Amino acid sequence: MRALFLPPVVLLASMGVMVLLNRTAPLHELWGRPWSWLGGALLLAGIAVAQWHARLFKKLGTNINTFGDPGTLTREGLFRFTRNPMYLGFVASLVGLGITLGSVSPFVVPLAFGLLTHFWYIRVEEQALLQKFGGQYVEYQRSVRRWL
Repeated sequence: MRALFLPPVVLLASMGVMVLLNRTAPLHELWGRPWSWLGGALLLAGIAVAQWHARLFKKLGTNINTFGDPGTLTREGLFRFTRNPMYLGFVASLVGLGITLGSVSPFVVPLAFGLLTHFWYIRVEEQALLQKFGGQYVEYQRSVRRWL
């Protein structure tokens, strides 16, 4: 059951909901081309950031599963600047999709995904990291912001 709630699965479902909202209840069109193309660039950049750090986890041999045991604590890549570059990439990709779609209603989804991530996924991960790494993780929390 937890597999259904893994962040990449929720991300893909969120993208589907955004497209559905845009087609069935767009509310108000915000902009068209060429501005919507900027959203495509943000969508791809967000996915690239998330994939870069997923590959980093694989290279380091650490667990990427939100609900699993953390393997290592890293400050490589964007982990030097944000404790959650993969989630940041996911949210950026959803905002990019919203810009690409160009109407108001899809933007409720990145907001909901961001709140879910902030109040659930990150909390679960931070508790596991604190339990495993203790003071080392507390120092990391002090020196690196959760988002940006």
